[in-house]
Amino acid sequence: MEDMMLLVEPLIPALRRYARALVRDRSAADDLVQDCLERTISHWHQRRAEGDPRSWIFTILHNLAINQLRQKTRRGWHMAIDDVEEATLSRPPSQEEGLHHQDLLRALDTLPEDQRSVLLLVSVEDLSYAEAARVLDIPVGTVMSRLSRAREKLLHALVGDKADASTPSQYLRRVK
Repeated sequence: MEDMMLLVEPLIPALRRYARALVRDRSAADDLVQDCLERTISHWHQRRAEGDPRSWIFTILHNLAINQLRQKTRRGWHMAIDDVEEATLSRPPSQEEGLHHQDLLRALDTLPEDQRSVLLLVSVEDLSYAEAARVLDIPVGTVMSRLSRAREKLLHALVGDKADASTPSQYLRRVK
């Protein structure tokens, strides 16, 4: 049990980031991570003993998010008027930071779900192509093509006609 905690506990911040990016709701993301951790603990004996459990845990989180989305689609969306994110109360971002953040979120929202998932796993969560392929249950080549298309669409959405494919953009640098 202690070995499992040593492997799983450092992944919690990355799981929370990925969950928040998927569901766009802080409390729903935290619930999703909690469900993922419960499932990880209860099914720990079923994982492959060799290799890094990171991709296995991200797969659990991704599948739970998809199931949650399907359930919400059937039931409809509910949002309380009083819901305010805690982070907005701590330190307001500068106007420029806020605009860049809004532009990036809007651009991410325009991406198809399959491309957005690959982009988040590889660029934000720093998974290798092979790990992202295992999480999403797709071939590595598909990860590479979806990532390329996602980066291209994101660049075009952020800088529009000013995008020059020959020069790397500050918008596509790796987020840590």
